[in-house]
Amino acid sequence: MLNIALFGPPGAGKGTQSEYLIKKYNLFYLSTGDLLRKEIAEKTPLGLEAQSIISAGGLVSDEIIVQIIENTITDHPEANGFLFDGFPRTYVQAYILEGLMLKLNTSLTCLISIDLPEEVCVQRLLNRGKTSGRSDDNETVIRNRLREYTEKTLPVLQFYKEKGVCFEVNGLADIAQVTQQIDAIVTAEVGKQPLNILLFGYPGSGRDSQGKALSERFGLEFISTNEMLESEIRNETPIGKKIVHLYENGLLVSDDIVVQLIERRISEAKNAKGFIFKGFPRTLVQSYILDGLLRKRGTTISMAFELEVPVLDLINRLDERSKTEHSMAYDTSTARIVKRLKEHESKTLPVIARYAQRHGVTKVNGLGTFEEIFERLSSEIENGIKNLR
Repeated sequence: MLNIALFGPPGAGKGTQSEYLIKKYNLFYLSTGDLLRKEIAEKTPLGLEAQSIISAGGLVSDEIIVQIIENTITDHPEANGFLFDGFPRTYVQAYILEGLMLKLNTSLTCLISIDLPEEVCVQRLLNRGKTSGRSDDNETVIRNRLREYTEKTLPVLQFYKEKGVCFEVNGLADIAQVTQQIDAIVTAEVGKQPLNILLFGYPGSGRDSQGKALSERFGLEFISTNEMLESEIRNETPIGKKIVHLYENGLLVSDDIVVQLIERRISEAKNAKGFIFKGFPRTLVQSYILDGLLRKRGTTISMAFELEVPVLDLINRLDERSKTEHSMAYDTSTARIVKRLKEHESKTLPVIARYAQRHGVTKVNGLGTFEEIFERLSSEIENGIKNLR
């Protein structure tokens, strides 16, 4: 996930830059003030508790604020990440956010601070006060707000500087230049994130050969459930013996075995730039499992593709494959091939629909020579990388 905290003194232009970041990176905007007002307006339990504190002249506690933020994050799994405005505002809240991010298996990608001299802030806000009609846009209130920002918020910057994720931009530049500075920072940080690709398609669509070739071109780890299962069998491991027993009894390999192998493979590839997944997830349950495995590493699916091949071509391809050393168990008869295709239709198409709704799934023509299909996929991945950055 891409999680950004945007800092800057009053008058630094955070609102304008927030709009840009939210739109470009599909982030969910988290303003503690807005969230608190929403909870109060909807009379939720947390909102009612906050209202009673405010009515008594008190300040809403960090305990209430963090619960509201956690609920908001968990309620929006479709977001690519979150943009924090107004949180963390204190050194203590920085630690609170760290704990919350760990609980949610993610982290703060970067904190971007828009630097602006105090006198420039004062002048900007006084000018705004001439047209805004806001009672707090007077010099006394403005300087008090700036003093509070300096005393409470600047230590937060030091907290994240020590973590190596705090970046500063020159707020004296014009809006477009500030945006360019911010964009360069986010692009660099996104470039450090693992690139995780799902490769969907019916059996016979060519996912295996294309996936291997793509993993080499983009420097990614190729994860194929079939290959992992076959490796366990060849090496006669305890897991391999379980798999053979299941096969001999006409049973499917259970999710707990597959997940164990995938998690081990992901853990072993510590310095991987990302992964290409083929043959997993095959079911809705597996899609939730994969999301959890990736979140545990603080990452998520980057993009997904579906190779499209007409049914008759699929049947012909699988029939031809049955005559080679690459034959699969279901290639042995037309009836079995059709059954496997129907299984994909009933179990995996809903998975594709789920990712299409959350991330978007790009359909790619799977007809033509290997090289033609490979170039189509490569081009789509390259475009996807550009869009991510």
